[in-house]
Amino acid sequence: MGVGVSTVRRLALSLPESAEAPHHDMTSFRVAGKIFATVPPSGERVHIFISGDEVAAYCAEYPGVVEELWWGKKLSGCRVLLHEAPVAVLRELLTEAWRRKAPKKSLARFDG
Repeated sequence: MGVGVSTVRRLALSLPESAEAPHHDMTSFRVAGKIFATVPPSGERVHIFISGDEVAAYCAEYPGVVEELWWGKKLSGCRVLLHEAPVAVLRELLTEAWRRKAPKKSLARFDG
């Protein structure tokens, strides 16, 4: 088990209309200009922007792998520790985050 940044990149960029761009000192993955995931410089984890309900469910199901990600007082998504992350879980999380940010036309094509 466990993946690296190259796996995150491959999975994120396999989603329709996704692009990689710098974001401060991190790498970000975006759809329609909206960030759905970032990788800090250490490359040990990925930040994935999903809903609070989903964060709670993934944290409960994958303790020690998925953690809450707070931005100030706001729960903004989850932190996934790459050395522990199963590829299938990473794929699910990235896809869900992409779905939250993708334009409706992109979602329709993806689901169609």
